[in-house]
Amino acid sequence: MASQAVVQNVAQAGKARAGMQKFGGFLAGMVMPNIPAFIAWGLITAFFIPTGWTPNAKLDELVSPFVSFLIPVLIGFTGGRLVHGNRGAVVGAIATAGVAVGATQPMFIGAMIMGPLGGYLIKQFDRMLGDRIKAGFEMLVNTFSAGIIGGGLAILGFLVVQPVMDAVSTALGAAALWITHIHLLPLIALFIEPGKVLFLNNAINHGILEPIGVQQAKETGKSIFFLLETDPGPGLGVLLAYWIFGKGTIKQSAPGAILIQFFGGIHEVYFPYILMKPVLVLAVILGGMGADATFMLLHAGLVATPSPGSILAEIAMTPKGGYFPVLAGIFVGAAISLIVASFFLSRSQDEFSDDALAMAQDIVRDMKSQSKGQAATATQTVATAAPVGASTTLTGIPSRVIFACEAGMGSSAMGASILKKRLKEAGYDIPVDHVPVNQLPVDANVVFTQSSLATRASQVAPNAKIYIVNNFLDKNTYDAFVTELDQLKK
Repeated sequence: MASQAVVQNVAQAGKARAGMQKFGGFLAGMVMPNIPAFIAWGLITAFFIPTGWTPNAKLDELVSPFVSFLIPVLIGFTGGRLVHGNRGAVVGAIATAGVAVGATQPMFIGAMIMGPLGGYLIKQFDRMLGDRIKAGFEMLVNTFSAGIIGGGLAILGFLVVQPVMDAVSTALGAAALWITHIHLLPLIALFIEPGKVLFLNNAINHGILEPIGVQQAKETGKSIFFLLETDPGPGLGVLLAYWIFGKGTIKQSAPGAILIQFFGGIHEVYFPYILMKPVLVLAVILGGMGADATFMLLHAGLVATPSPGSILAEIAMTPKGGYFPVLAGIFVGAAISLIVASFFLSRSQDEFSDDALAMAQDIVRDMKSQSKGQAATATQTVATAAPVGASTTLTGIPSRVIFACEAGMGSSAMGASILKKRLKEAGYDIPVDHVPVNQLPVDANVVFTQSSLATRASQVAPNAKIYIVNNFLDKNTYDAFVTELDQLKK
């Protein structure tokens, strides 16, 4: 009975984690496509506010409208589109405008509510009406229905949702300042660092830290909360420890992972290294606590969220006079993480094999799949680019190759860059692009994606040959594709 209770508790915990990951993935889907708007606002803030690099009273007038109206409406637009395409996007944007107009706080949380709500309601209206619209009245019904539903939600948002969200934002900001003032902020690393490895980072960063950070940055010109989850230091320390004390392929893979994680900002590459030896989560926790304490003591902060979490993005979002506090915190975190991880790895008797790393990468991939609300993939690394679709071979040299991942910004961009270089070396002048999987062109003919996204990719681009490539860093997958192209030329 006791063992059954334990199994049941584990299963329930797994479902809860998967639910949180799915929620975080949805939040990221609303925010990440609009990161350029955050960066634009951050740069304008860094340069033109009274304490910026080049103060300009006229251009400073852009700062408040960007953060108070433009970015919330963009988030609401994207949230509506995720639920019901372009019609959902328009209604979501209209609904979000209602909570954004006249708000005393940036309405990011309100946008994350109103945007999807607008998309959901117009989706239900379209589903209910179905094919009942008489021929010739389609445009009239479609435009007026979206306008009426959007307008009604805007009024609801303005009168009801906005005051509630103002109160929530004010309470969150006050709580954040209180935690900072009593010097407990470093303890947040106890939740952030393990949460990142479990792919809860999107829910933590985009759902909690980012709205607080934007509110604080609007008032003071910078915020420490932009640094807490995006800090690449703790992950860097673990990878450096593997580079020093690792063996064989594990040691050889660490430098490449460092470049991708620290300079490319793709933190998920260090997750398998922690999963191979779970005690190393202590290294990133202590490194995160040390970094956060340094940020707090030196009054570090960024003007906007850096995305991806690259050292280059961190520097770009650092305000005038703030480089030393930011860089000091990052490197203190990396040093502490390196020392702790080195302590465990140097005394470990484990011989980490290629299979151990591959298994850890499979676990990471499965958790990432769950974070997107999908079934876990088979725990077997795909060593070659395996095509799926109507046939197993290409019928001709493709005019374009597309990499697709969830956001179209991280792993797909990395894979596209590697394949583009490999095709050029082989003498093929084929364009290689990267996009979010739900924005694949309908006429795409060759798509590379992860197995967890293959079904969605085939639905969006039904005529495409889908190539499953679960490890975007594995050059063997691209060599196999080039070999297939060579055979077509014969």
